[in-house]
Amino acid sequence: MDGFLLPMDFTTTLGLVAGTLTTAAYLPQVLKTWKSKSADGISWSMLVILCSGVMLWLLYGVYEHDLPVICANVVTLMLSTLILGLKIRYRYPVRG
Repeated sequence: MDGFLLPMDFTTTLGLVAGTLTTAAYLPQVLKTWKSKSADGISWSMLVILCSGVMLWLLYGVYEHDLPVICANVVTLMLSTLILGLKIRYRYPVRG
């Protein structure tokens, strides 16, 4: 594992900034879904395909030891899974 995820050169920094910006794009949707308690406007198939694709990107990043890909996709997977979970929660509310 010599050099795993290092060095932090310009390309790595560029990737981290790009990953941060594209991942941050999910935050407004998470907040809107949370506040409105509705995810009706979000497609089930889009969420499932998105989560699957992000998981594969994460595996790719781990396999390639690519820090920007790993970081961006860990957070993106958490946010997209959160949106999926909120969609399920608000579609099938727990009664009790």
